[in-house]
Formats: sequence, structure tokens, C-alpha cells
Amino acid sequence: MLSFIQETPEVLDPTSEEKTLSIYKLIVDGGLGGQIIIAILFVLLAVSLYIYFERFFAIKAAAKVDKNFMNQIKDYVSNGKLESADSLCKNTNSPTARLIGKGISRIGKPLEDINTAIENAGKLEVYQLEKNVSVIATIAGAAPMIGFLGTVIGMIVAIHEIANSGGQIDIKMLSDGLYTAMTTTVAGLIVGIIAYISYNHIVVRTDKVMYQMEAKSVEFLDLLNEPV
Repeated sequence: MLSFIQETPEVLDPTSEEKTLSIYKLIVDGGLGGQIIIAILFVLLAVSLYIYFERFFAIKAAAKVDKNFMNQIKDYVSNGKLESADSLCKNTNSPTARLIGKGISRIGKPLEDINTAIENAGKLEVYQLEKNVSVIATIAGAAPMIGFLGTVIGMIVAIHEIANSGGQIDIKMLSDGLYTAMTTTVAGLIVGIIAYISYNHIVVRTDKVMYQMEAKSVEFLDLLNEPV
């Protein structure tokens, strides 16, 4: 009993410290190579997030179309007020309005020419909507590979330390290489996942705007096909 009491203070020694995992410490302990790769990944993450939010708000604005817009266009075209219809399109800042405006400017020409003009204008609008989105896709693919590059560098450092240890392997000697291998892999995957999700979300929202543009264009062409 006395021996148990004497051993208890050693078990409950208040001076014992519990080591906690610090991301900052892992990055710092990863060595210069790991820090450079982490910095590159951080820049890629910042770029992908900037493009994502810039495109998100741009596409959100492009998707807003007044519900009465097409009704007004129909009234103007039916009554022969082409100048009023054209003015309405110019004063409405949306891809759909610009497509309809391009079609109105071609009224009087063959329907095939009007359709071609709208399609060409639509391609330009889609290009504007998708501006810089491919950069996010590139980051989504490149970030994990950069992370794996850090893994390879970390393993090379660890193997180099083993080769120079003279048969006496100490885990502390390998810590720099192991930290580099782990942190860069995790960072690369995180950046790649975020960029991949961002890219797909932007693509889905862009497709919705494209379908909206196509629907309104077909509605406008149907209006021109209506018998007088």
C-alpha cells in the first residue's frame, strides 16, 4: 500500500507536458523545401478563391433577368417599335439582353442570318462567363501533384539522412524529411479539393445561364416566326 502511494505522485506528475499538434510548427519543422512548396500552394489557393468569388458574383449578376423583359420585347416587336426594343436591350446589362439586341439589329434579314448572329453573340457571352475558370481547373489538377512533389523531396531528405547516419538512425534526424512529406501532401490535397469543388460549382452556374440564354433566344426566334 505504501509503495503504491509513493508511486502515485510520479504518475500524476504535474510537470509532465502533453504535446499538441501545431500546423505552424509542422510547416516550420518541414525545412526550407517544405516551406517553399507550402507557400506555392497557399498562393494557388488564394488565386483559385479569388477567381471563384469573382466569377461567382459575375455569373450571379448575369443570371438576373427581369421577368417582364421578354414581354416588353414581344410588345415592341409586335408593334413595330424596333428602336424601343433595341433601346431596352442596350439599357439592360445581361447576356440575354445582348443576344436579343443582336437579333433585333438583324430583323429584316433572313431568319437564318438572325439565328447565326445570335449564336455568334452567344459564344462571345459564354467566353466572358468562363473567363479564367480554366485556371481553377488547372490548380485543381496541379496542386495535388505539387504536394506529391513535396512528398518525394521529403523522402529524399529522409533517405539522405539515413545514408549519412552511419547505421545509427535517430527519428529526430528524419523529422525534417517526414514533416515535409506529410505537410505538403495534405496541403496539396486540400488546395486541390477546394479548387475542384469551386470549378465544378462555377461550371454548373455557367451552364444555367447558358440554358437561360438559349431559352430566351428560342423564344425570340419563335416570336419572329409568328404569323403577322
